[in-house]
Amino acid sequence: MILSDVDLMRAISSTNGLKVIPLAKDSVQPASIDLHLGNEFTLLTKSKEPVDIFDSDDCNTFKAKSFTIYPKFFILATTKEEVYIPPTMTAFIEGRSSIGRKGLFIHNAGYIDPGFQGQITLELFNCSCRPITIHSDMSICQMVVSYLNTPCNKPYSGRYQFQKGTTPSRLFLDTKK
Repeated sequence: MILSDVDLMRAISSTNGLKVIPLAKDSVQPASIDLHLGNEFTLLTKSKEPVDIFDSDDCNTFKAKSFTIYPKFFILATTKEEVYIPPTMTAFIEGRSSIGRKGLFIHNAGYIDPGFQGQITLELFNCSCRPITIHSDMSICQMVVSYLNTPCNKPYSGRYQFQKGTTPSRLFLDTKK
């Protein structure tokens, strides 16, 4: 069951419930919570050499108030908010329709496990033919929250737990092939 604005506010008010910090007063929508763009961005180093999927990423992370994403360009960004998803819930990140209509794809791996705590790393791709400038503090995506039928036995404790800022892939921690 997806939580409505009433359910979201109830869950946020609960002592052991959903947390979104900071929570802007107009962020709770009819069935989602708007999350805002932080000020940290990560670019993967350009190269013509293939990258083994298990190699650690060679990247450049920096802070900025705005950033222009050129056509066919991929970057990582972060949400301003830190979230906590209790073991009784799960969440999904969805791009905003208004931003998608400009040609910016947001978050192609948008599932948040029960028990996750941290900022959300966003994967942004400009599929348009024009550069797109984004600005910190703008509403960038929506978090849709759902209850589980029963609380999970093993809340998330993976490699992205408590992440702050943009976090590149940690797939290199997996055992190779």
